[in-house]
Amino acid sequence: MEKRYHGLSLVSRNLSRRMIRLFRQLIACSALACSITPAVAQISFTSAVGLALKNSPKVMMAQADVDKARASLAQLQDAYIPNLVGGSGIGPPSYGFPLGQPSIYNVTSQSLVFSYAQRDYIRAAKVVLEATTLTLKDVREGVAEDAAITYLALDRDLRRQAALREQQGFADRLVSIVQDRMDAGQDTAIDLTTARLSTAQIRLARLRADDETIADQTHLARLLGLPPRGLGTTSVSVPAFNASAPTDLTGTTVITSPAVDSAYAIARSKREIAFGESRYLWRPQVTFQAQYSRFAKFNNLQDYYFRFQQNNFAAGVQITLPFIDAQHKAKAREAAADAAHAEHEADSIRDQFLDTRLRAAHTAAELSTRAEIAALDQQLAQQNLDILLVQLNAGNGNVSGVQMTPKDEQTSRIAEREKFLAVINANFESQQAEINLMRQTGDLETWIAAALQAQPSVPSKP
Repeated sequence: MEKRYHGLSLVSRNLSRRMIRLFRQLIACSALACSITPAVAQISFTSAVGLALKNSPKVMMAQADVDKARASLAQLQDAYIPNLVGGSGIGPPSYGFPLGQPSIYNVTSQSLVFSYAQRDYIRAAKVVLEATTLTLKDVREGVAEDAAITYLALDRDLRRQAALREQQGFADRLVSIVQDRMDAGQDTAIDLTTARLSTAQIRLARLRADDETIADQTHLARLLGLPPRGLGTTSVSVPAFNASAPTDLTGTTVITSPAVDSAYAIARSKREIAFGESRYLWRPQVTFQAQYSRFAKFNNLQDYYFRFQQNNFAAGVQITLPFIDAQHKAKAREAAADAAHAEHEADSIRDQFLDTRLRAAHTAAELSTRAEIAALDQQLAQQNLDILLVQLNAGNGNVSGVQMTPKDEQTSRIAEREKFLAVINANFESQQAEINLMRQTGDLETWIAAALQAQPSVPSKP
């Protein structure tokens, strides 16, 4: 008996030691899991759009084009300001008669006084600056549109993932219930296969939703210049969409697209250049020139020139009047053809913009109605589910002579989540169409600015 009790005590001690080791390993694994869990960074809607505009290479390139146009305008205007250039032609004494001008140093100055074409070139440069500014505005609106739609897409993805997880849980419980009912002889193998098929379809939908979430998360992180891991959204920071009023989409509607205005500005600038090129012949061009030189004496220049002096200065104007220049006439014709091409291209961009805006307006109205229908459909499913739950909890699961069961409850829950997913997708498509329409009508920047003023205190949560 003592040996028996001694053996039992050894077994008990060994078991307790194993339990302690397992418990320690469980604690270590839990700590490791907590350490590798990615931090979730939630960023507000307006902050996301602001970061996208700040970090966009497209915006930076457009801003560089504006700076280049401004510098080109200054270059043409500064042609009337005299320059100042210094030089030196000093060298060893020449053998025999001195060659060239043996100046110790010289200073020259030159500037444009009058030119018919220069004024046209300056006007063209001013219009180019206007065009690049409009292009910058259009690029900023395009980046803001991309950031806003991607933000809404990621918000839709995160909400959809949560709904799919709930739907997956309902489907798993449905499979378990059907399995028990089949074992009890109440359901058939077909019912079990149908439940498993529904579970597999939901699992596939979750995999596809995860892929879309990763893609949208990565794209938004690239726009913001942030790491994509753990990047999240704040649904309450999304500004409300104004009710779309009937928009006048006839041909008399004022064009508000920066891209169209920029195209017409470029056409005007090329027309100014063509006009300036056409006024080159038979029109004078006046330039100012001045030079000071101090000559050296070691080249014996004073021995060969009467009244030699070291200090020399000359100033005056030069008038040029071209009569015949076939090359420049061909260049003027080329500039005129280039201007005509730019004008026709601007007309094409305008027509394409009007067609796109018309389609965007109709699409926004249709998708808004679809979102309303999906919301009412989901509301109806939720109301039916609430009635079923009340009857089941009251123990009177009998509707129209049909006995309601937990299987019907899970089926109703799955159907309600399916309707809810349809609402999420329909709302996102409607919001996307609204943003596209605001981009076409020129209201996107105003809408984002209003959202920034209305929600200045929505922080980014690390």
